[in-house]
Amino acid sequence: MTPRTLLKISIGVALVTILLKTSAWAITGSVGLLSDALESLVNLASAVFGLVMVTIATRPPDEDHPFGHHKAEYFSSGFEGILIIAAALGIVWAAGHRLLDPQPLEQVGWGLVLSVVSSALNGLLAWQMFRAARVHRSIALEADARHLVTDVWTSAGVVVGLVLVQFTGWLWLDPLLAIGVALNILKEGVRLMWRSSQGLMDEALEPEVLAAIRQTLDTFSPPGGEFSTIRFDHLATRKAGQRRFVDFHMHLPPNWTLARAAAIRADVEKALMLAVPGLRATIQLLPSNVEAHLGDDPDPH
Repeated sequence: MTPRTLLKISIGVALVTILLKTSAWAITGSVGLLSDALESLVNLASAVFGLVMVTIATRPPDEDHPFGHHKAEYFSSGFEGILIIAAALGIVWAAGHRLLDPQPLEQVGWGLVLSVVSSALNGLLAWQMFRAARVHRSIALEADARHLVTDVWTSAGVVVGLVLVQFTGWLWLDPLLAIGVALNILKEGVRLMWRSSQGLMDEALEPEVLAAIRQTLDTFSPPGGEFSTIRFDHLATRKAGQRRFVDFHMHLPPNWTLARAAAIRADVEKALMLAVPGLRATIQLLPSNVEAHLGDDPDPH
């Protein structure tokens, strides 16, 4: 499935789980289930915003955005992180009041059933989203999937807590559990915001991807023979949503014709794109006896 299709499904699942969890809270009066329902509201808002950002990210380059719109997905991840943090603070506020004034729970059995059903829906959707996120390299899908997994663990904790309340009669366990849920999703919100910020700041490619790039380049400069004089330097990488970029210099024998040099560059580009899907390479050709001094301070004189 495409990221857009999965996010549309996520919106539908979020609406269903909001209905189920809100019903569970209304039936039982559990502040733990209330915290679970609030997190589902965050799921809905995140999926809607993620769908908008993924749609923008697929737009082709234009005059104002010549490198494309791929970074739009990072806004989705950051926005979801902000919503998660806001939901966590709201849960702490509600649970704090209930901790000072514990209330008896009602019809816990039905509440548990509704919570388990909603968790199963979120778990299945998260599994599918993780698979698609790896295929499409979509941070928006991955962020939504991670939040859904957090939601599943949250629901599991709430269910265990409600069972304990029923067996022990300790009403304070319910709000205490809700605070634990809030702290858990708060950590996830901070993590999402951090990852989003790194993407917006042109974070380098993953070490395993960089290793694949270097291994591919090594095949074009084997020891011995006429190609042994080819070398690569000043390699820099970055990623923007689903797109990956690499820039470097390729030094060639100065007596080569421009046509021959261009042909070798084309072969390097093709090899890199085969080794790393979604990669875009910018290669500057230089004679082997010429060095580029990037980042050097300009001559003050």
